[in-house]
Amino acid sequence: MNSYDPGAYPPFAVTVDLAVLTIRDGAFCLLLVERGGEPYAGSWALPGGFVGIDEEAGSAARRELVEETGIALSSAHLEQLATYSDPGRDPRMRVVSVAYVALVPYPGEPEGGSDAADARWWALDDLDEVEFAFDHRVIVNDAVERVRGKIEYTDVALRLMRAEFTLGELRRAYEAIWGEAIEAANFRRKILAAESFVTEVPGALADTGARPARLYKAGSARLLHPPFRRSGVT
Repeated sequence: MNSYDPGAYPPFAVTVDLAVLTIRDGAFCLLLVERGGEPYAGSWALPGGFVGIDEEAGSAARRELVEETGIALSSAHLEQLATYSDPGRDPRMRVVSVAYVALVPYPGEPEGGSDAADARWWALDDLDEVEFAFDHRVIVNDAVERVRGKIEYTDVALRLMRAEFTLGELRRAYEAIWGEAIEAANFRRKILAAESFVTEVPGALADTGARPARLYKAGSARLLHPPFRRSGVT
């Protein structure tokens, strides 16, 4: 059997990056950290870092998020987005990143830690002023489109809601994610027509400042059928 010589291979590393999304004050928002060291010191990046030699990628993602921002994913929706492997994406060495999307309902304020100089929520509408590190702008675009597409036919939007919510609150979540207004009566009709997508909470009403609104909770269905499409999507 031939001996294995690690020195015969170039340096190679695996990292994780997290696109953590939420809705704050009616805006669809992304969690970013300010890099405290090179490369890209002072630029903004997705939370993440190197996967340990004895660590699984998902575990590394959760660990790095807590270390860099103080935000935990205990009640969050987490799914793998894609793998990013452009040979020039990191100036230090050959680095492949496994990216994740996380949806966090009603998170607190982040606090920069570890190698992050700062951490904050950014409204998606403000991202044009952000100087991104690495290829993180590409990852963000992919993550946002993943969520925008999946709320058309899955229960992903419900992962951003409280345990009990009004249909108006759910509609405003869709509007924030899609960046477009939705006609209220049409939204109500389509959501309630989907079997087991949401369930009314008997006898519960929300004080909305006008007339009381019925409260709902997530139903047993993981798919929204028929789908509720964005404008211009067929």
